[in-house]
Amino acid sequence: MDAPPAADTALPPPPAPKEDYQMQDVNPPDFKGSVETNDEIPSQVVLRAVENHTVIDSAGKFHTFKSLYSGPNVARRILVIFIRHFFCGNCQEYLRTLSASITPEALLALPVSTFIAVIGCGSHELIETYVKETGCRFPVYADPTRRLYADLGMVRTLSMGPRPAYLQNRTVAHTVVSGIVQGLKQVKSGLATKSGDQKQVGGEFLFEPVSRTLETPIQTPLLNGDDDEEEKRDVGLDGAGGNRKGEEKCVTWCHRMRTTRDHAEIPELMEILGLEGTGAPGRDLKRWEKALSTRKGTGLTMATQMSSQRSLRGSVDTTKTAVEDGS
Repeated sequence: MDAPPAADTALPPPPAPKEDYQMQDVNPPDFKGSVETNDEIPSQVVLRAVENHTVIDSAGKFHTFKSLYSGPNVARRILVIFIRHFFCGNCQEYLRTLSASITPEALLALPVSTFIAVIGCGSHELIETYVKETGCRFPVYADPTRRLYADLGMVRTLSMGPRPAYLQNRTVAHTVVSGIVQGLKQVKSGLATKSGDQKQVGGEFLFEPVSRTLETPIQTPLLNGDDDEEEKRDVGLDGAGGNRKGEEKCVTWCHRMRTTRDHAEIPELMEILGLEGTGAPGRDLKRWEKALSTRKGTGLTMATQMSSQRSLRGSVDTTKTAVEDGS
């Protein structure tokens, strides 16, 4: 199964932002200190309002937001991680730590196919460099307008907040200097100022089927399974040119950042995704132990059902082995 969705070529590029484009046009006012936001689950009304917002891949092709979590060749469960600007050393370290504990192979081996997509708020032209810098194995997209950030309730702040466990291998100075160096390297390319809004913070949103059923095909099933092969090849945006809309999805768990380094910790992500284990701890075991017991997001995911299914299968296998051994 191809992890990233096919390019939505039917969608024309949105108009370029005006030169006097103001941040407050799409975002709430700035906040001082820790942002007083919440982790309220976005309603289906909100999701319908943002599903046709566009994101851009590294090749400059436009995709609807919905196509990242529903449609042909898309896993049935998708965790969308919104990072800050593309030079943010904190977010880069977050993806490095995540990659050490959560792999595409482990996600796709779950009872319900699962994957991750990453969205930043800078220019898509920096995605390739960003992937090389972080070693991220998941598809990365850009939302330079930040419409998704605003409409999904993410806000702006420069407050650092407490040091998280995922920054265990880097100092504050290192992450800051690293971002500055990356920016300087892009001066000649003209991308030094296009990494995105430095005050924008992100969050994590898990999309799962509304039906909550486990026994379905590995990828997002289609509502109309009678399309011929030619129509399948000609599908555009979420069924434009054909009835190819995937099953309805909803957000079952989410977390919005309150500071610039407030991503949900890796053990929490593994838990809500249904992965076994607690991740790969680094040098700071004290902070990692805190991350094992502290949760930031809210919601109830399919992970509980998946765990029950594994337990049931384990019991059946144990009984079968006992019978075969004559015990």
